[in-house]
Amino acid sequence: MWTVDEPKGIARRATLEAENLKLVSEGCNPQAVSTLMSEVRRDSKEIYNEVYKSHNAIQTLDKTISNLEMELAAARAEHDFIRNGAPLSDDLGKSESPKKRKYLMVIGINTAFSSRKRRDSVRTTWMPQGEKRKRLEEEKGIVIRFVIATLGETLVRHRKKQRVYIGCMKSGPVLNQKGVRYHEPEHWKFGETGNKYFRHATGQLYAISNDLATYISINQHVLHKYANEDVSLGSWFIGLDVEHIDDRRLCCGTPPDCEWKAQAGNICVASFDWSCSGICSSANKIKEVHRRCGEGEKILWSATF
Repeated sequence: MWTVDEPKGIARRATLEAENLKLVSEGCNPQAVSTLMSEVRRDSKEIYNEVYKSHNAIQTLDKTISNLEMELAAARAEHDFIRNGAPLSDDLGKSESPKKRKYLMVIGINTAFSSRKRRDSVRTTWMPQGEKRKRLEEEKGIVIRFVIATLGETLVRHRKKQRVYIGCMKSGPVLNQKGVRYHEPEHWKFGETGNKYFRHATGQLYAISNDLATYISINQHVLHKYANEDVSLGSWFIGLDVEHIDDRRLCCGTPPDCEWKAQAGNICVASFDWSCSGICSSANKIKEVHRRCGEGEKILWSATF
């Protein structure tokens, strides 16, 4: 708990105002009254400046505390990650002062118990298995799965930036009709009927920097969730100093779109059908999409992150 001292001059202002009223009531010289009023205005300005400085000091202190909380949470998460058996660099035991292994990215994919065929189709295309997966974590710093080198290169370009939010940014209509797909029960919060959402990354694929992930982890109990997950994520960053990066390679279409781009040397990070919010019949089609639009395994292992 911090207390802010009462700005200097408040008591003096009250005294001057009392004197001013007394002089007016006694019919004092108007020039004297004018002089006193000028002093009151000058003192009022000084009081305002003191209050403004105090307010800025409190804001700076709050921001510093927030940053320290985020750093502490990140340090705890890394400690637990290593303690629970995360892979470490080969030279960890050779150094007199061991350092924690730093990873380029951690990737997760939403799934369900009923989606085994989809998971199997991913495992046979983008996701290395066994020793290759372990090598991917140790050599490239990529933890969890489902990745191609293009994504790694995309993230590396922004790895030195703080608070980045990468994806295909969109702004679709807020749907207030019940029963339709993507209906927003809280549509009234977004203004009049027909309004659009704020810019946010499409939910198929996006990336956020470590400090934003830490922010979500710390504040998840107070972060509001809307009907659509991608809208919720975008709403959490409004009001924060976050850089939005619109990368259209994260939302290419399925063949022939991604195939044409690959032939032109502009390989897509992700491909999907907008009508399905993913690859339609993905368990059957994903291998063909990977064959026609993927970058090949050699590029992954030759990439430098």
